[in-house]
Amino acid sequence: MKTHKIFILFTLAAMFSLTSCQKFLENSPSNSIVGASLTEENLPMLITPLYNRAWFGFNDKFYFGFGDGMAYNLQANYSDYVYPFTDLTVTGLTGPLVSAWESLYTVAVRATGVIQTIGESSINDDVKKQYIAEARFMRGVAYWYLTSLWNDVIIVDNEQTFVENPIQSGNFKKDVFEYAIRDLEYAAKHLPEASLTQGRINRYAAFGMLSRLYLAYSGYVASNYGENPNCGSRDEGYLELAKKAAEKVINSNTYSLIDNYDDLFRIEYNNNSEAIFRLRWVSGLTSETGYGLINTQQAYFAFGSIVTGDDAAWGGGGTGCPYDMAKEYEQDDTIRRKATWMGNGDFYPEINSANGGLLYSEDVASFATRWLSVKKGVTGSSKDNPAIGRMNSGLDTYMQRYAEILLNYAEAVMGNSTATSDALALQYFNAVRERAGLTAKESISWEDLRHERRVEFCLEGLYWYDLLARSYYKQQEVINYINNQDRGNVIQYLFDAPNNIRPNSDPNYAPQARAVGNATAATFRLPYPESELMMNTKLGGTPVSYTFTEDRITDLFD
Repeated sequence: MKTHKIFILFTLAAMFSLTSCQKFLENSPSNSIVGASLTEENLPMLITPLYNRAWFGFNDKFYFGFGDGMAYNLQANYSDYVYPFTDLTVTGLTGPLVSAWESLYTVAVRATGVIQTIGESSINDDVKKQYIAEARFMRGVAYWYLTSLWNDVIIVDNEQTFVENPIQSGNFKKDVFEYAIRDLEYAAKHLPEASLTQGRINRYAAFGMLSRLYLAYSGYVASNYGENPNCGSRDEGYLELAKKAAEKVINSNTYSLIDNYDDLFRIEYNNNSEAIFRLRWVSGLTSETGYGLINTQQAYFAFGSIVTGDDAAWGGGGTGCPYDMAKEYEQDDTIRRKATWMGNGDFYPEINSANGGLLYSEDVASFATRWLSVKKGVTGSSKDNPAIGRMNSGLDTYMQRYAEILLNYAEAVMGNSTATSDALALQYFNAVRERAGLTAKESISWEDLRHERRVEFCLEGLYWYDLLARSYYKQQEVINYINNQDRGNVIQYLFDAPNNIRPNSDPNYAPQARAVGNATAATFRLPYPESELMMNTKLGGTPVSYTFTEDRITDLFD
């Protein structure tokens, strides 16, 4: 990875003071606080960038461009940060891919440096463990993304050693995946019960993320670590761990579903009971005053300046909902659809509020009857809320919500069965549906879970990883699913609120064919960035095993 660039990012991070009403985000991160000068009071300064700046290159375009574009939840035929993924034509030169690689390694390497710095300090050991656990949580999540995306990647467990010798072979995916799990298990063991300050993680956030990783790993282990990706079942031991990890979160009563789904995506609800782990962006800044500390996604989603009040509204009629996603919504699933996509006739009082709100119609967008534009992540202008700035939605980024934990529990209980009627699994699954105004189910299948995950977390960068986890043990099924999405034909449809969708019979809007790739086994592994292969000649070669030097934690669930 671009080591020198990562260090430049860290140096720049030390130069910024984060202006926010949250005290934690006001800390100025610094790499120079070491040894005797490192005190408990300035520890948060080391941690702060791991909640925002370090993740910026991942969040800016890749989070949704890949997580939703690759899964075909999102379509943007003219945006090079989406269509290489939807079209299955991604290469090592695809811009967001390169940015994500750099960003994820920034998180991992900075976290490693923080761990080393704290470990060498004279701070009380119990306090040390808490902050090391916080950094290990971040590193574990970063490595899970890295190995999910690129399989064999380099584990950097010593910052200085890597600086002195950056030309290294990648480590086997099996080891990187386990490394991520071990980091999160350490975090679950040593993080405090309650967050030290609002918005920071606690031990139940680590258990929540472990429930995700254990579920994915269960299929990977059963496939003999990728040797037999069509083995058809998952490892029962890791399914049980996924269930127990989800139970830890649920039984802690630390989190809960909020009542109104659309409130999840309003600025005033950034701090809510459902947010388990989120990236914390700085409100009120703009692309000119705080680039790298802001959530830029609104700029790529908003259909016009009537939304943002400025020129940073590049969604137009080209970024929106493909037919395959639009028809996924059940007829009565209007709450989630409206909170995710603007459809003809939808009214949003919080946007353009000075003029009475925004009615999405042909009066404001000529394509409104023929296109669902993005709503989730779109908040309005600074006139609507002072937290909003140019290219800054004012929203935090959800990395995990409590709704996922409920669905993870249901999936873990279903395990290798085709369906389940387990009382708790149904209770948790139906809680997500009922919040969306839908009727409860008396039994749930894998298809029910797949559907619920896709709709609940649409445009939250998660669905591709659900498909990827399934591909570890039912690869051909997932390949067939992707190819059956008919990405090579842009289906023209008509839509009216609340949920009236139908194909467009006008011959002027006939389906448009386009060249796309076909899903194969290779689809589930991204190409390394070309720039990295040029700089590190060992990266594309044979990976090597990683030697673990600490015992795996085994008493998390005692």
